[in-house]
Amino acid sequence: MQKNYEYSDGKTLFQGYLSVPQDQTIRRPYVMVAHAWDGPSDYFNSLADDFSQKGFIGFAIDVYGKGKRGKIDGDNSHLMNPLLEDRALLRKRLLAAFTEVQQHPLVVKDKIVIVGYCFGGLCALDLARANPVGLKGAISVHGGLTPPQDSDLQPKIDASILVLHGWEDPVAPQQSVLDSAQEMLRPMTKAKADWQIHCCGNAKHAFNFVGADMPEFGVKYDQKAHQRSITYTSFLQEIFNEQDNILLS
Repeated sequence: MQKNYEYSDGKTLFQGYLSVPQDQTIRRPYVMVAHAWDGPSDYFNSLADDFSQKGFIGFAIDVYGKGKRGKIDGDNSHLMNPLLEDRALLRKRLLAAFTEVQQHPLVVKDKIVIVGYCFGGLCALDLARANPVGLKGAISVHGGLTPPQDSDLQPKIDASILVLHGWEDPVAPQQSVLDSAQEMLRPMTKAKADWQIHCCGNAKHAFNFVGADMPEFGVKYDQKAHQRSITYTSFLQEIFNEQDNILLS
């Protein structure tokens, strides 16, 4: 079953995309998919479908609001920057999506993961920092690394964290990666988080977006890095280390 799915944080209406396997007699782990700076699109919906085909419930979330969409080849800073400047608002919207996930009748409530790409990678890390009960893992793929100013105040992070990054990504160049990683990981380590970072040599921004080809902006699909990044499925297998699904009683 696939459908557009509306939900709210009490102030703003959002439109995500829900993809559920055909067998609806089984409780399943849940994978949230966080969009890039252009907003929800068919691409991220297809990723939710991919997870559904693997036996998970897939949910492509929306943090911009229903009808607020950008263009994949355009300047979408007018959509993204207000949330980068107000990380508390971003966190509120992420938690609204997470709360919606937990209310799904088929979800295994303590087996929820978020996977984010580009701006969505930063979203994945911010949700991990919020530490909602039931979030099992957070995966950032060529995502932003700069933590919110209040990240030192997070006493604990229960989710396992995986960061996949292209070493030639101009959005976060090498020295910035090192500086941002230290800034990001210091509070995560203090919060006892289980984290790991993998950098793909020669890979640019959007390395796993098939068809990305704007090398003048440091944006380029990289098949080898893409294939390596897909290994995050083993990360999912690790954190969903018991039964992948549970029969409904």
